[in-house]
Amino acid sequence: MARAFDVIGFGALAVDDIVYVDRPLSAGKGKVTKRVRDHGGNVATALVAVARLGGRAAFVGWLGEPAQDIGGRELEREGVDTACAPRHADAAPIRSIITVGPDGDRFIAYDDDVLHGTAPDLPDVVFSKTPVLLIDGYAIHSEAAVVRAHALGLSIVADIEWTAGSASDRILSLADHLVLPIAFARSHLEQDDPRALLEALWSPDRAAVVLTDGDRGSYVRQRGDPVSWHLPAYMVRAVDTTGAGDCFHGAYALALAEGGRPLDCAAFAAAAAAISVTAHGGRLGLPDRAACLSWMAGAHAPVPVPLRS
Repeated sequence: MARAFDVIGFGALAVDDIVYVDRPLSAGKGKVTKRVRDHGGNVATALVAVARLGGRAAFVGWLGEPAQDIGGRELEREGVDTACAPRHADAAPIRSIITVGPDGDRFIAYDDDVLHGTAPDLPDVVFSKTPVLLIDGYAIHSEAAVVRAHALGLSIVADIEWTAGSASDRILSLADHLVLPIAFARSHLEQDDPRALLEALWSPDRAAVVLTDGDRGSYVRQRGDPVSWHLPAYMVRAVDTTGAGDCFHGAYALALAEGGRPLDCAAFAAAAAAISVTAHGGRLGLPDRAACLSWMAGAHAPVPVPLRS
């Protein structure tokens, strides 16, 4: 059956005020070199990445009433469908202030006291429109929707960066594809070794666990493969790492929807994320498919290697 969308998602939707400074964030003080207002949020930016890459994406989380809905209008402008998103007068985007140093590192200060998740009565027909649901840590506010999506056979791609205890554990258990920052995995599990982390996060119900580690690449374990993999990072000069993880998640989810195996999805996502950090802002550097394929075909594209103990 033809699907209306490749990927749907609900989760963080943000408006970011980004300040670029001339010294590393550890310096304590520095001059402002540039100010930018951009739209962000983990899932929202990931869905924009899907659209930029030529996929069909839909945001199905809470949006405000149309007259005040700047986040939803921006998603529509970027090619992300919002027709199935529930509306609420109190819904609003997260507001963030992001400081970016000259090396591309950033610190995000955010106010997330907003309505999260999606409507509890989001119809099953919405889930029937796609093979992949993308969620982030705020899915704890709509666990029942994730349970229904899982029961309906969708692949659940989870981007979790923080924990709310047992509620987060339940969301983690529902994800077929855990695509996590390795810093979160290390903090959550109190372990350090990537291979041990992959093992600790694995379960028979998983299709894949992917741990992203910035300029050290990513680590992948996939169902049916006795080998765990290290995928080195592209060698790039990072201008701004804001949104790189979101880009990775969006590209991974799209490749998954198109039938890719997890290691290949991670390779596609790695190229997309590497390109994204070469421009300012969380969405300005999101690439198109042609750019990703060109990088992947290049002589310096990283090659996966077996992960050793």
